[in-house]
Amino acid sequence: PGVDAIAFTGESRTGSTIMTAAAARLAPVSFELGGKNAGIVFADADLEQAVAGTLRSSFTHSGQVCLCTERVYVERPVFDAFAEALAAGARSLSGYGPMVSAAHRDKVLGYLDKAAADGDVLAGGGIPHFSDERDGGFWVEPTVLAGLPDDHPAVREEIFGPVVHLAPFDTEEEALARANAGPYGLAATVWTGDVSRAHRVAPALDVGIAWVNTWNLRDLRTPFGGVKASGIGREGGDHSLDFFSEPMNVCVKL
Repeated sequence: PGVDAIAFTGESRTGSTIMTAAAARLAPVSFELGGKNAGIVFADADLEQAVAGTLRSSFTHSGQVCLCTERVYVERPVFDAFAEALAAGARSLSGYGPMVSAAHRDKVLGYLDKAAADGDVLAGGGIPHFSDERDGGFWVEPTVLAGLPDDHPAVREEIFGPVVHLAPFDTEEEALARANAGPYGLAATVWTGDVSRAHRVAPALDVGIAWVNTWNLRDLRTPFGGVKASGIGREGGDHSLDFFSEPMNVCVKL
């Protein structure tokens, strides 16, 4: 009864459980939840920049970041070159960390087993071997997948590991439709050399934040949060104050 509001960052199903409990006493909630973040790479993008940015957005903290990119739609004329470069980059990564637990590693490997049976593994896909004390940890190789349908669990569900799936597209409309499909809507990246396209595509994405030719670049005063199953409300600067305070009207008759 002494809790006036609930702010939570975590998994979407946990947020739903909290929201159900809070509804009984009409407590307001602010949630930053899961994501299955998309990237869109157009043929006019700086390919080297797009590959480097996607390596960072997919594999930072071994993919254990709610903002990480887990699916990338690449315009068909540059798909093969992008896929080859991203796979080579993933294989060359070093200094990455383990999964947070053995249970989480098993979850990630379960997705990889399904993906390997139904699609193509362009890089990674297993457990790295270091021949030192790290072999006692919960590691997963940086993994690049391709060839899976959009409704495959590895493409639709949040893995929260060092895994990204690549798929080609032919039109801008197709890329937007596929990027917006699914229950989540936290973040997205757009890689293009066309400023008009950037201003057209980025706001058409069903997400709380869309980056153009970069990733995870934030001014902490700007609104941050997700849509759909990725969250409720916004935080950052004055937007945080909006949730953690209540406007009050005091009217005095003189």
